[in-house]
Amino acid sequence: MAAISDPAGPGAAAAAGGLTTEERLLRDTAREFAEREVAPTAAQRDEEESFDRSIFARMGALGLTAAPLPESVGGAGFSYLGWTLVMEELGAADMASAITLSVHILSQYPVVTFGTAEQHADWLPPMLAGEALGAFCLTEPHAGSDAAALRTRAERVDDGYRLHGTKSWISNAPEADRYLVFATMDPSKGAKGITAFLVEKGTPGFRFGAHEKKMGIRACPAAELIFDGALVPASRRLGPEGDGYRIALSALAEGRISIAAACVGVARSALEQSAAYLHQRMAFGAPLAELQGLRFMLAEMAREVAAARALTHEAARARDRGEPIGELSSLAKWTASDAAMKVATDAVQLFGGSGYSRETGIERLMRDAKGAQIYEGTNQVHRMIVAAGVLDRART
Repeated sequence: MAAISDPAGPGAAAAAGGLTTEERLLRDTAREFAEREVAPTAAQRDEEESFDRSIFARMGALGLTAAPLPESVGGAGFSYLGWTLVMEELGAADMASAITLSVHILSQYPVVTFGTAEQHADWLPPMLAGEALGAFCLTEPHAGSDAAALRTRAERVDDGYRLHGTKSWISNAPEADRYLVFATMDPSKGAKGITAFLVEKGTPGFRFGAHEKKMGIRACPAAELIFDGALVPASRRLGPEGDGYRIALSALAEGRISIAAACVGVARSALEQSAAYLHQRMAFGAPLAELQGLRFMLAEMAREVAAARALTHEAARARDRGEPIGELSSLAKWTASDAAMKVATDAVQLFGGSGYSRETGIERLMRDAKGAQIYEGTNQVHRMIVAAGVLDRART
């Protein structure tokens, strides 16, 4: 399959639904890829908890691994709204594949924004091409939602920095090739002591610990990272010392919109499969689709999907306009992941015993949605972020 191109060029007239020609092209390309190359093996990969590197490689060949990144560093330069369309299509086919790609993009944004020209040239090309897989390494056993409390240490030495400590729940590990790692140079400084580093797989003193056994999103690996004096050259420090927390937060705001879009895909898949099932399943001499109670249930599911998509697109458009997205990205991620969980749970109920069985794949949607309410900041943390924004505005 050829890489994505834009035959209409930038500035094409807006299409129906407010999408440009290139955004519709990106969406349709992602949908075809997801339906043809991702969805058919999703259930098997989930059952086996197996990561298929060839799917990621094909994403690279198609240009998806560079889609939302700027042309100035070799990216495809698509809008962030366009990127949410990609993530929705992948989420509808397989949440695990969507998370793999989302985290890969997340690990590149800080390098694009805060990296030097030399780091751009050295670090990004194989990642943009889908030849090297990336990981974003912030979470630790004692620092999840409270990321400023991380304990992984960075010690300055003559030839760079030595890292000591453990990261946990790192998506794409151990398969990833390149790791954006956050460590503290002075725990007493809290967030102001954190610095970011670019670490390659195979660095002496860097190894992998336990592989996580997850409830859902099982075809996207996650593992511990263990640093035992791993040496990172000074040229691989990203940004100034002490700027790591700011770097992490800047990327997470964008990543939450990406996750929200994938959740819309999960919810959409649950809705569409439920609607088809209500037409097919007979009970009491008629299709289930004729039962008003179930029709109302389906309508509420459709409302959840539409509301989550609208808020996700609003956040993406704000990002494209260069507006602050911290609070809006939290609203989108919280709303969309809750919607995915509710719609997937309702789908299991509508399918009855078949929904509870692993044979139909409906229960997989519910398991995958549950994870989205926890990672990229728990939804309780996002409530705190939104409430703080509302209260701050009320004070002025």
